[in-house]
Amino acid sequence: MTGLASEGDRAGTPRHPDKGRRAGEEKPGDADDIGDALRSVYDDAVKEDIPSEMLELLGKLN
Repeated sequence: MTGLASEGDRAGTPRHPDKGRRAGEEKPGDADDIGDALRSVYDDAVKEDIPSEMLELLGKLN
C-alpha cells in the first residue's frame, strides 16, 4: 500500500461511502425500524384469507 489507506481500511472494516460509518454498523433506531417493518408485513400476511384451492387441498388430507 502507498500509505493512503483510510481509517476504515486500517481497521480492517471498510466504511460505507455515503454514511461515514463502518460497514455493518447500525445507526440508532435502525433495529427498531426493521422490527416495525417486519411486524407490519407479518400482521398483513396473517390477515389475508386462505385461498379456497388451499382449503380444498387441506380438506383432502383428512
